[in-house]
Parts: sequence; C-alpha cells; structure tokens
Amino acid sequence: MKHMTKSRFFTLVCCLFSVLIFSQEIAVLKYKGGGDWYGNPTALPNLISFCNSNINTKINPKPETVEVGSSDIFQYPLVHMTGHGHVFFSEEDAENLRDYLLSGGFLHIDDN
Repeated sequence: MKHMTKSRFFTLVCCLFSVLIFSQEIAVLKYKGGGDWYGNPTALPNLISFCNSNINTKINPKPETVEVGSSDIFQYPLVHMTGHGHVFFSEEDAENLRDYLLSGGFLHIDDN
C-alpha cells in the first residue's frame, strides 16, 4: 500500500479535528401563517441538552432561527417546528419546505 501523502494526511487530520470540535447545527423553523412558531422556547434547548449529555452529540446549544421560505434552511440537517393552532404555508414556503425534506432534511414537529 502506498504511503499517504502529506497533503492527504493533513486533510484527513483537519476533517477529524473538525468533527471532534465543531458542533452540529439545528434551527427553529419560523413561519408566518397561524400558530406561534416562537412558542415553547425551552423545548429545543432541553432536547439539545439531553442529547449532548446522554448520547454524546455535539449539537450547538444555541439554535438558530430559519424562515421556512429561506434557502438558508438547507444549511441545517434538522429543523424544529413548534406552535399551536392552524399552521398555513404560502405556496412558495410549502415548495421550499418540500424541497428541503426531499433533499434529506428532517423536520421535527412538537405540538405539545
């Protein structure tokens, strides 16, 4: 087997280092129609704390907020949605969310 070149070794070390240090990102889904997307503000931080403590994840304890129609949603592997009442999406927002989910994104809905 050939010896690993210095540049490949450096790349491998950098990748492993980033996995060990940097955290995964989760976002709260902000939407316009109905419900209250900002409801239950402790739900996601509590879930993150539990996961980081019990299953050794490295989820950022301060989740971002992302709008359902934004292309930024694709930067997050998981988005958390909460609220009460009827939730309505515009056609554009629904299409963006559909594309996100079909691209492998995960939507966790908490209706407590």
